[in-house]
Amino acid sequence: MADQHRGVIGGGGYGDRGGQGQQEKQPFMMTALKTVTAATAGGSMLVLSGLILAGTVIALTVATPVLVIFSPVLVPAAIALALMAAGFVTSGGLGVAALSVFSWMYKYLTGKHPPGADQLDHAKARLASKARDIKEAAQHRIDQAQAS
Repeated sequence: MADQHRGVIGGGGYGDRGGQGQQEKQPFMMTALKTVTAATAGGSMLVLSGLILAGTVIALTVATPVLVIFSPVLVPAAIALALMAAGFVTSGGLGVAALSVFSWMYKYLTGKHPPGADQLDHAKARLASKARDIKEAAQHRIDQAQAS
Protein backbone atom coordinates (compact mmCIF):
# COMPACT_ATOMS: atom_id res chain seq x y z
CA MET A 1 0.00 0.00 0.00
CA ALA A 2 2.85 2.39 0.86
CA ASP A 3 4.49 1.63 -2.50
CA GLN A 4 1.39 2.79 -4.36
CA HIS A 5 1.58 6.15 -2.62
CA ARG A 6 5.12 6.60 -3.89
CA GLY A 7 4.13 5.84 -7.43
CA VAL A 8 5.66 2.35 -7.50
CA ILE A 9 3.24 -0.28 -8.75
CA GLY A 10 3.87 -3.99 -8.23
CA GLY A 11 6.28 -3.82 -5.30
CA GLY A 12 9.75 -3.68 -6.83
CA GLY A 13 11.47 -5.20 -3.78
CA TYR A 14 14.26 -7.76 -3.83
CA GLY A 15 13.27 -10.99 -5.53
CA ASP A 16 10.07 -9.44 -6.91
CA ARG A 17 9.78 -10.02 -10.64
CA GLY A 18 6.90 -7.63 -11.08
CA GLY A 19 4.33 -10.38 -11.55
CA GLN A 20 6.21 -12.09 -14.41
CA GLY A 21 7.04 -15.75 -14.17
CA GLN A 22 10.38 -15.50 -16.01
CA GLN A 23 13.17 -13.01 -16.04
CA GLU A 24 13.47 -11.18 -19.37
CA LYS A 25 16.62 -11.88 -21.39
CA GLN A 26 18.68 -9.04 -22.81
CA PRO A 27 18.71 -8.68 -26.57
CA PHE A 28 21.77 -10.04 -28.39
CA MET A 29 22.81 -6.59 -29.64
CA MET A 30 22.90 -5.15 -26.11
CA THR A 31 25.09 -8.03 -24.88
CA ALA A 32 27.40 -7.67 -27.88
CA LEU A 33 27.65 -3.91 -27.32
CA LYS A 34 28.59 -4.42 -23.66
CA THR A 35 31.21 -6.99 -24.63
CA VAL A 36 32.78 -4.74 -27.28
CA THR A 37 32.81 -1.78 -24.89
CA ALA A 38 34.45 -3.81 -22.12
CA ALA A 39 37.05 -5.24 -24.53
CA THR A 40 37.85 -1.76 -25.90
CA ALA A 41 38.21 -0.25 -22.42
CA GLY A 42 40.32 -3.19 -21.19
CA GLY A 43 42.54 -3.12 -24.27
CA SER A 44 43.14 0.61 -24.04
CA MET A 45 44.01 0.29 -20.35
CA LEU A 46 46.43 -2.52 -21.19
CA VAL A 47 48.11 -0.39 -23.90
CA LEU A 48 48.38 2.58 -21.52
CA SER A 49 49.94 0.43 -18.78
CA GLY A 50 52.47 -0.91 -21.32
CA LEU A 51 53.37 2.62 -22.41
CA ILE A 52 53.81 3.71 -18.80
CA LEU A 53 56.04 0.70 -18.12
CA ALA A 54 58.17 1.50 -21.19
CA GLY A 55 58.42 5.16 -20.15
CA THR A 56 59.49 4.15 -16.63
CA VAL A 57 62.21 1.85 -17.98
CA ILE A 58 63.50 4.59 -20.32
CA ALA A 59 63.47 7.18 -17.52
CA LEU A 60 65.39 4.84 -15.20
CA THR A 61 67.92 4.12 -17.95
CA VAL A 62 68.50 7.83 -18.49
CA ALA A 63 68.49 8.76 -14.80
CA THR A 64 70.76 5.96 -13.51
CA PRO A 65 74.08 7.62 -14.55
CA VAL A 66 72.95 10.89 -13.01
CA LEU A 67 72.02 9.13 -9.75
CA VAL A 68 75.35 7.30 -9.67
CA ILE A 69 77.28 10.55 -10.23
CA PHE A 70 75.37 12.43 -7.52
CA SER A 71 75.01 9.52 -5.04
CA PRO A 72 77.79 10.77 -2.70
CA VAL A 73 75.63 13.85 -2.14
CA LEU A 74 72.15 12.35 -2.45
CA VAL A 75 72.55 9.39 -0.06
CA PRO A 76 73.72 11.43 2.96
CA ALA A 77 71.11 14.07 2.16
CA ALA A 78 68.38 11.43 2.04
CA ILE A 79 69.57 9.96 5.35
CA ALA A 80 69.62 13.42 6.94
CA LEU A 81 66.13 14.19 5.65
CA ALA A 82 64.82 10.85 6.94
CA LEU A 83 66.34 11.47 10.38
CA MET A 84 64.91 14.99 10.51
CA ALA A 85 61.46 13.75 9.49
CA ALA A 86 61.62 11.01 12.13
CA GLY A 87 62.64 13.60 14.72
CA PHE A 88 59.76 15.91 13.85
CA VAL A 89 57.24 13.07 13.91
CA THR A 90 58.57 11.81 17.25
CA SER A 91 58.56 15.31 18.69
CA GLY A 92 55.00 15.90 17.56
CA GLY A 93 53.82 12.57 18.97
CA LEU A 94 55.46 13.19 22.32
CA GLY A 95 54.02 16.71 22.40
CA VAL A 96 50.51 15.39 21.82
CA ALA A 97 51.05 12.78 24.54
CA ALA A 98 52.24 15.45 26.98
CA LEU A 99 49.24 17.66 26.22
CA SER A 100 46.85 14.77 26.79
CA VAL A 101 48.56 13.96 30.12
CA PHE A 102 48.30 17.60 31.21
CA SER A 103 44.65 17.66 30.18
CA TRP A 104 43.96 14.49 32.19
CA MET A 105 45.78 15.90 35.23
CA TYR A 106 43.81 19.16 34.99
CA LYS A 107 40.51 17.29 34.85
CA TYR A 108 41.54 15.09 37.79
CA LEU A 109 42.73 17.97 39.94
CA THR A 110 39.65 20.11 39.25
CA GLY A 111 37.36 17.33 40.48
CA LYS A 112 36.12 16.02 37.16
CA HIS A 113 36.25 12.27 36.72
CA PRO A 114 38.56 11.40 33.77
CA PRO A 115 38.96 7.79 32.65
CA GLY A 116 41.26 5.85 34.99
CA ALA A 117 40.68 8.09 38.01
CA ASP A 118 39.18 5.17 39.98
CA GLN A 119 42.29 3.08 39.36
CA LEU A 120 44.51 5.95 40.49
CA ASP A 121 42.47 6.47 43.66
CA HIS A 122 42.58 2.73 44.41
CA ALA A 123 46.38 2.63 43.87
CA LYS A 124 46.80 5.71 46.08
CA ALA A 125 44.77 4.06 48.88
CA ARG A 126 46.79 0.83 48.63
CA LEU A 127 50.09 2.76 48.77
CA ALA A 128 48.91 4.74 51.80
CA SER A 129 47.82 1.52 53.52
CA LYS A 130 51.18 -0.15 52.85
CA ALA A 131 53.07 2.95 54.03
CA ARG A 132 50.98 2.97 57.22
CA ASP A 133 51.69 -0.75 57.79
CA ILE A 134 55.42 -0.26 57.29
CA LYS A 135 55.45 2.74 59.62
CA GLU A 136 53.63 0.79 62.33
CA ALA A 137 55.99 -2.20 61.94
CA ALA A 138 59.05 0.09 62.12
CA GLN A 139 57.63 1.87 65.20
CA HIS A 140 56.93 -1.50 66.84
CA ARG A 141 60.55 -2.64 66.25
CA ILE A 142 61.91 0.66 67.55
CA ASP A 143 59.79 0.29 70.70
CA GLN A 144 61.04 -3.32 71.18
CA ALA A 145 64.66 -2.23 70.72
CA GLN A 146 64.30 0.60 73.24
CA ALA A 147 62.57 -1.69 75.77
CA SER A 148 65.38 -4.23 75.78
